[in-house]
Amino acid sequence: MPLLRNGKFERTDIWREGKWLDLWSVVHFLSGVSLGLGMYLLKLGTMSTIIIVFLLLVAYEMWEAMVKIEETPQNRFMDVVVGMVSFLPTFLFAAPHLSSIELMIALGLVLMWNISMAAVGWLESRKADELERKLRIDLEKRREKFFANRERRRAHKINRQHN
Repeated sequence: MPLLRNGKFERTDIWREGKWLDLWSVVHFLSGVSLGLGMYLLKLGTMSTIIIVFLLLVAYEMWEAMVKIEETPQNRFMDVVVGMVSFLPTFLFAAPHLSSIELMIALGLVLMWNISMAAVGWLESRKADELERKLRIDLEKRREKFFANRERRRAHKINRQHN
């Protein structure tokens, strides 16, 4: 994990946040499909469902911001776009052609895939956070040792000059 000039470590794993899209975009895509299948089962009406899903996707991005998940504004925007891009065709075109049983099976499978990917991504992100914490501790120890050695050398130099 390289250290950047701004003092932050740059994640290099596949779950790191991208500027526009990243592996988390697959999770948002699957969330849109899940919402399309699930909301079709509720039969709330097309326009109200589209508005509700859009608000849910935006609210989720707001929640991510509140819990300090670091993303670029472009990535937050694209998370909503990806969710809507997968929701709309699922809700408008795929779900109407499925029976109730097929809808529930499809919803169950997509939800399992979605939750599994999100869980793996979350665990990997926690591992990356723990690695960064350990690297910061190590960096601070090295920094303290460097300054202590520098002070010792300065004191030694001053002592030699006075003797």
